[in-house]
Amino acid sequence: MSESDAPEPDAPADSEEAASNAQLFGVWDVTEIEYTDPSTERYINVTPIAHTMGRHASKQFKKSEISIVERLINRLMQSEDNTGDKQKTMKITKDAFEIVHDRTDENPVQILVRAVENAAPREETVRLKYGGISVPQAVDVAPQRRVDQALMFIAEGTKSASYKSKTSAAEALAQQLVAAADYDVQSYAINQKEESERVAEAAR
Repeated sequence: MSESDAPEPDAPADSEEAASNAQLFGVWDVTEIEYTDPSTERYINVTPIAHTMGRHASKQFKKSEISIVERLINRLMQSEDNTGDKQKTMKITKDAFEIVHDRTDENPVQILVRAVENAAPREETVRLKYGGISVPQAVDVAPQRRVDQALMFIAEGTKSASYKSKTSAAEALAQQLVAAADYDVQSYAINQKEESERVAEAAR
């Protein structure tokens, strides 16, 4: 058989298709995540990649292209114990996802998306100056900032629940995610969201 008659090797699988078939942490499917908040949907990106090696670091305003899971991991790193230790924080998140699945029997990525949607405040206050007098004014929160705020609340709740406590960071994170996904007003994230909107309502 001549070289020209030899069968062509199979074309490599499309990278995007391969990524869509991959699983987060090798376990969790991210292809059928449902969104209930249209305003934040485009800013909650779900991919099977939990660590992009800083691929978006040099691109301003491109953070919404990063997986919401990695953004949560990055938020959790912004504390004294986890600063700069991404591998440790990824393990905390992975363990928390397993706890969430055991308790809810749902995909923990779906729980995270629902928690972010529920904990994202719609209003906040800014201070305007009129003739030297500072006056609070209620404003709508931009969708991207809503997602940022929700992740911050979840991370802060995790830190406060596990700091100098017998509760592990993974357990604390799992508690925050499940409570926020269920819109439990006793949870830190939902409480902070409600407080932000309550103050904004008083400043209208």
